[in-house]
Amino acid sequence: MATTGRDRLRELLDAVLDEEHRTLGEMAGGAFASPYHFTRQLSAAAGEPPVAMRRRVMLERSAWRLRAGASVTDVAFEAGYESVEGFSRAFARAYGHPPSQPVAGSHWLPAPNGIHFHSPTSLWVHAREHAMDRPTDLMVHHDLDDTRTLLDLAKQVPEEDYRRELRPLLTWEGEEATLAQVLERHVYTKEVWLAAIRGDDLPADRADDPAALVRRHDAVAPRWLETVRDIERRRAWDDRIVDALCDPPESFVLGSVLAHVLLWSAQRRLGARAMLVDLGVEVDMDDGDPITWLRRRAADRDDGGEGGER
Repeated sequence: MATTGRDRLRELLDAVLDEEHRTLGEMAGGAFASPYHFTRQLSAAAGEPPVAMRRRVMLERSAWRLRAGASVTDVAFEAGYESVEGFSRAFARAYGHPPSQPVAGSHWLPAPNGIHFHSPTSLWVHAREHAMDRPTDLMVHHDLDDTRTLLDLAKQVPEEDYRRELRPLLTWEGEEATLAQVLERHVYTKEVWLAAIRGDDLPADRADDPAALVRRHDAVAPRWLETVRDIERRRAWDDRIVDALCDPPESFVLGSVLAHVLLWSAQRRLGARAMLVDLGVEVDMDDGDPITWLRRRAADRDDGGEGGER
């Protein structure tokens, strides 16, 4: 079967961003092309030569890793540089300051194609500048980003308050009266639906402290996004799955599963915000509205930060 142009572009991008492909020859080999044709095809399709693209995206990942607390030395070698000095020079040229200084605002560098390293999920992402014109993509992306924002805010809450009963939130699973309950069930929802759709194992560890929930969210988010996009590509929203995790097993339409997840996700995210406010956490700068979120991203892009979407 002949591959479409879009599929071929994705193959080229995957070859560029593969962790094991450090040289142009390795990238081209991963795409089953000669270095000359590989460079020509990708430059024409994405407007950026493969070596330059990989270097830029690796620097974006480095900036994100440094912000998360990684050392300059570790990040330099992770990015494929042979010396810390060489990495520091490249970083300073790209960001205007040495890697020892945190990047203010977005870690994304200007790009001609909307292809960036995306935190917090640590994914290599092929993004189009106008990917947000797809409502499904916008809603899923906003949900994942907003969830991470709330988990980070929850780190400010003392343990006693984190587990203190507040005004209960009513969900399809019943009342959830603590911030810990709301956030844990919010993350678990995607874990359990992925188990149903993909046959993944349910998480063995349901630790619910904020740091553990960040780890769980960062593990489930890329798999959830990949699953939603795969269903979208296959136009399989009307397909049914039989969920053997239910007793007795039940049948679900995939489109209704996504709608269910997004509905109760919005409910829990808004409820968690109310609880955070009750507990004295400042959340005024981020109200959870996708309009606000998208406007902020556009402003970051206009300021020379984020150049596109996943």
